[in-house]
Amino acid sequence: MLVLYLSKSFFHFHYFCCKYPFMKNLFYIFIIVLLFSCQSKTSKEITYKTNFTQEEKDILKTVDSVIKTAYYATLITLDKNNQPRARIVEPFLPKENYVIWIGTNPKSRKVQQLKNNSKTTIHYFDKNKLAYVSLMGDAFLVNDDATKQEIWKEGWERFYPNRKTDYLLIKFIPKAIELISITDNFTGDKTTWKPHQVVLFD
Repeated sequence: MLVLYLSKSFFHFHYFCCKYPFMKNLFYIFIIVLLFSCQSKTSKEITYKTNFTQEEKDILKTVDSVIKTAYYATLITLDKNNQPRARIVEPFLPKENYVIWIGTNPKSRKVQQLKNNSKTTIHYFDKNKLAYVSLMGDAFLVNDDATKQEIWKEGWERFYPNRKTDYLLIKFIPKAIELISITDNFTGDKTTWKPHQVVLFD
């Protein structure tokens, strides 16, 4: 709709500019305003929450411990029929704001699934603590050579012989984190069993 609107607007202004030369400057101003308007909508950055309560800080501290101990995780995506698909992955430890990177084969099914639907869940389980962490958010494919050189694990050469063509990154950006950890007294709601949750966006 935006493209159609811009096309019609351009045609009308072009006509007036030809008929009335003084409209030329107004035409340029109009185009500049539209471009800045579109940019402000598309480049809006995520505002991460920074003012966590003490309870949320305690939850996140336990989340860090569970993720580090569990090491492996389950990555859940949606296929074209909105059927959840799960597989075990070896993610990197979370970076700032719990952004998680995952390496994968560009030909794997999850790649096409993420192209169709970015909604994703990553789930960690620590059997010793009777604890789990679920992170809900969106995942995006990254095929930048410099990033792939930086985010890499020794020994992956046997899975990805050619890092340029055989290796693809998934960047997972969570919106919320849920936790249950029996040994840390994060037992969830007694009635509904709803886990403890921390929302990462303001």
